[in-house]
Amino acid sequence: MATNSSLRLALLAVAALVAVAYPIVSGSSGSFLTIVWAKALPVLGIILLLQAGQVSFGHAMFFAVGAYTIGFVGRAMAGGELVLLLVAAAFASLLAGLLVGVFVVRYRYIFFGMLNLAFSMVLFSMLEKFIHVTGGSDGLRIARPTILGEAMGRAQYETILYYVSLAILALALYGGARFLDSPLGHALKAIKSNETRVEYLGISARLVLLVAYVASAVLAGLGGALVGAIQGIATPDYAYWVRSGEFVFVAILGGTGHVAGALAGAFVYEFIRSSAAAYVGDTWQMTLGIVLLAVILFAPRGIVGMAADLWGRLTGGSARAEPAPEEADAPDAPAREPRPLRIVGGGR
Repeated sequence: MATNSSLRLALLAVAALVAVAYPIVSGSSGSFLTIVWAKALPVLGIILLLQAGQVSFGHAMFFAVGAYTIGFVGRAMAGGELVLLLVAAAFASLLAGLLVGVFVVRYRYIFFGMLNLAFSMVLFSMLEKFIHVTGGSDGLRIARPTILGEAMGRAQYETILYYVSLAILALALYGGARFLDSPLGHALKAIKSNETRVEYLGISARLVLLVAYVASAVLAGLGGALVGAIQGIATPDYAYWVRSGEFVFVAILGGTGHVAGALAGAFVYEFIRSSAAAYVGDTWQMTLGIVLLAVILFAPRGIVGMAADLWGRLTGGSARAEPAPEEADAPDAPAREPRPLRIVGGGR
């Protein structure tokens, strides 16, 4: 087990080194990978909600909130500073997540998903109709911001945005993994198993779900801000239901059992879409649909789950974590103290 863990850490270190060195070695600004890093953020938010058995078909609204926030703030500040714009996008998404989340966490399953969809389509309609404010269907132009007070050329700007997106994604993946392994994350998973028992333990299921919902909204907002920054425009399509479906699609494709599924799914999705669009034109949606069907039929745990199963076969062990024999069989082994859960509150 220790050897397998060391190998996984080594592979992770190599992957991180390749990601960091890519723009330097290739001489490219890495705009394709910047889109991948950015779109993996809202997918990670969807994966957090799926731990509680809830799926949102409206998270594109927070994606649009992030993109339009940097557009409006940047216009008011004659371009603005990239760091300040990202902070503003995160704050706006947090507020939007709280406002919407207070309503949607009262519902479960299809009602949860459809209520999110309704809010998203309301925002989409507003972005299209208020032409003099949002630019309507033409969208809102996002001026290139400064970075640490310095105005930069296109290539240099895209390279720095690549590293900013990579750093944000790395922190988000690490934070997401720690969150799911925390008492709050275990309570989130318990909501999927038996919400009634969670309430009997004195834990407010609504509060737990609201925390995860707001976190997912912030992730989606940051993803939208980064995509808007790299593309230089925010359009109402950012809030359209198809975009929300795309995030759910990518989450299933990558695998919802691990935070790495967000990155794996986003990379494969964008790679297939760009490749299929170049070679098969308007039928790239069919290609993606075939890939998703293949994943559901032959790898229901997604790309990450399939990779974990393959890794288990290659190393001669199980892909899923099992207790060590000496810990499981030792009769005198001291019982582990459960970590306290501080999320308490009223009933349903």
